[in-house]
Amino acid sequence: MRLATIENGQRDGALIVVNRAGTHFASAWKIARSLQEALDSWDRTQPELLKLASDLESGRVPAETLQMEKLLAPLPRAYEWIDGSAYINHIVLVRKARGAAPPETLRTSPLVYQGGSGDLLGPTSNIPLENPKDGLDFESEICVILGDTPRGTKSKDAHKHVQLFMLCNDITLRNLIPDELAKSFGFFNSKPATAFSPFAITPDELGEAWDGNRLHLHLKTELNGEVVGHTHAGPEMYFGFGDILEHVCKTRSFTAGTILGSGTVSNENPDAGVSCLSELRMREIIANGSAQTEYLQTGDHVRITMQDRKGRDLFGAIDQRVVEA
Repeated sequence: MRLATIENGQRDGALIVVNRAGTHFASAWKIARSLQEALDSWDRTQPELLKLASDLESGRVPAETLQMEKLLAPLPRAYEWIDGSAYINHIVLVRKARGAAPPETLRTSPLVYQGGSGDLLGPTSNIPLENPKDGLDFESEICVILGDTPRGTKSKDAHKHVQLFMLCNDITLRNLIPDELAKSFGFFNSKPATAFSPFAITPDELGEAWDGNRLHLHLKTELNGEVVGHTHAGPEMYFGFGDILEHVCKTRSFTAGTILGSGTVSNENPDAGVSCLSELRMREIIANGSAQTEYLQTGDHVRITMQDRKGRDLFGAIDQRVVEA
């Protein structure tokens, strides 16, 4: 099942169910007005939404034509947005790019940060650039939306709390990071609003590609029409979603509607390309002594997608342009 949120003049938009082709939708207003409302009563709403999806696919309910530019983020605002950094290769490269050593706990404890969740960007929202010297970068990731998740949840039980999947562009201002981290208090100004895919999908859409801990599919990233990354999300995710969830649940519980990210999908093999420009710049420094690729500039176009093993688009496209702020 594919769920989305369409603009309706209200802050949280309106929940819709989208067909498998990604071309038409049916309103879910009678089941839940918003995705958050659906998640708050998931045991009741999930079966009703699945039935609506089946009725939409078979033509038993009226269908409207989907216009991507009218979609908000599936959750336009969320209770929490927690992002991990589960790909060791990414951590090593970006730390090296800013002259920092990897943490001593690199392989024993997941890295996480808590991002801003009150204003989340839609899939076609522009990316504002105020100062080109800030080092604007994209980061292509996979996210899960959690149901109510109790404190003390263990990795082996994490899949029980994963309700939906999305893609995200964790937009980053690279050149603001060193000064912020030097304060030993984490990211803030360097992490503006994050953008999310058009569709949030249920685990059954992924089939065997989802093993309950990792998603074994390729993530495609394009910059200005050129493929810069076709990274495999599964094998090199050192900490799976279950591992990250166990880590963050050590001292807290989480409410339905919490978003948990994988961190930038990264592969050691350079032929896989990159899911962020910082990695590309570091590869250039290693190979040539200096970086040739600039960070994002006004007019640049970023597109992020994922297909299943049969070539069907799963999440729709994050399709954004950089504009002058």
